[in-house]
Amino acid sequence: MLPLLLLIFLIVPIAELAVIIQVGEAIGVWWTIGLLVLDSVLGSLLMRAQGRAAWRRFNEAVGTGRVPAREVLDGVLVIFGGALLLTPGFISDILGALLLLPPTRAIARRILVRRFAGRMVASVAGGMPRPPRWPGNGHGQYDVEGHAVDVDAERLDPPAR
Repeated sequence: MLPLLLLIFLIVPIAELAVIIQVGEAIGVWWTIGLLVLDSVLGSLLMRAQGRAAWRRFNEAVGTGRVPAREVLDGVLVIFGGALLLTPGFISDILGALLLLPPTRAIARRILVRRFAGRMVASVAGGMPRPPRWPGNGHGQYDVEGHAVDVDAERLDPPAR
């Protein structure tokens, strides 16, 4: 964990500054600042478009009754990509753009699923006790914490004025 934090908080900012200085020396300070502002604006527009598309796919999955696992992961990757694009620096902009573009986002999603799928399945399989059945409810419906839920409801009319 310490090497990862060292990488994120020490090495990446130093590398970003080195690249910004190199680009500034090559094309000039004002062109470099303009380029950083321009890619932040373009990145925010791309993030908005990809975020809306991910939200639309999420709603379609929920509407069809399918678990929106892929869509949720896409949404998280879009948020991270947008945050990286809004951060000043060329290295973070490249990584952010890769997370916002659908083909490279699909590659990142596959890598994350391969990396963490075994951990998620093992923790769910070993950590979720099977809740007892509700005595009067033959459907066996439960809330998130495993408590039985009675799903019968009745309509209440608003009081007359």
